[in-house]
Amino acid sequence: MSERPDILCIGSVLWDIIGRSAAHMGAGADVPGRITRVPGGVALNIAMTLARFGLRPGLLSAVGRDAEGNDLVAACAAMGLGTAHLYRSDDLPTDRYMAIEGGNGLIAAIADAHSLEAAGGKILRALEDGRLGSAAAPWAGPVALDGNLTTGLLAEIAGSALFAAADLRIAPASPGKAERLLPLLGHPRAVIYVNLEEAGLLCQRRFAGAAEAAAGLLERGARRVLVTDGGRPCADGCAVAGGVITAAPRPVLVTRVTGAGDTFMAAHLVAELRGADRGAALAAALDAAASYVSGDIGT
Repeated sequence: MSERPDILCIGSVLWDIIGRSAAHMGAGADVPGRITRVPGGVALNIAMTLARFGLRPGLLSAVGRDAEGNDLVAACAAMGLGTAHLYRSDDLPTDRYMAIEGGNGLIAAIADAHSLEAAGGKILRALEDGRLGSAAAPWAGPVALDGNLTTGLLAEIAGSALFAAADLRIAPASPGKAERLLPLLGHPRAVIYVNLEEAGLLCQRRFAGAAEAAAGLLERGARRVLVTDGGRPCADGCAVAGGVITAAPRPVLVTRVTGAGDTFMAAHLVAELRGADRGAALAAALDAAASYVSGDIGT
């Protein structure tokens, strides 16, 4: 893709290795199922959804020059995603994510994003050398940023002139990495997307539901937050306009869960870019996420 991107997706771009079974599983389960390898990672999942909505996303991440990396870059390009500004390392292998999903949801997952972490600020070079922006003329469009970056790099981004004009949309990579977002919690241009567990980790308390969690995050200094809670109502909290609103997802038969939050975030962002108000954008995001987990749209 040679055109200038509509949006930058910064974070993990890797292979998802997913084992799925219809059986309900617990620790030590050994059941028949299917194992797939598909392009994944938070930033890439968001980019793929944005592309399905007709946008031109550009990827900023680290991908190895190994065979897996070459395959991944080719797959991204085939989907219309911008790969020209990826940091390609000769020394770092392409990252991977592995998950086991059963009829009772996600059983376990391991994210190996060590190469992204090791690359650090090198993935942002195009934002400072003039290709996509510079400190004097920063990128002024939307940015989807994920918490697979190191705490140090996220803290640098929070105070960086390179992001001073961006519409920052931020999501943790997982509950285990939610607290990495603390430096960005009070950023004046940030919209933060979390699930109920991640909201609790950021506030160091338990919440009964998404509305309470959104209010708690606003009290902690967040400008705008979106909090999801699986099949229960989710919430949009805004410090400057309208407080907290809620909406419930439509009930569906869940066939997959990996990537659902990324789909929600991307669909919400697209709706707002197209002028939807808060309520309509929330409804559009919930509908897209429901279609995704039910298997009604492709990965």
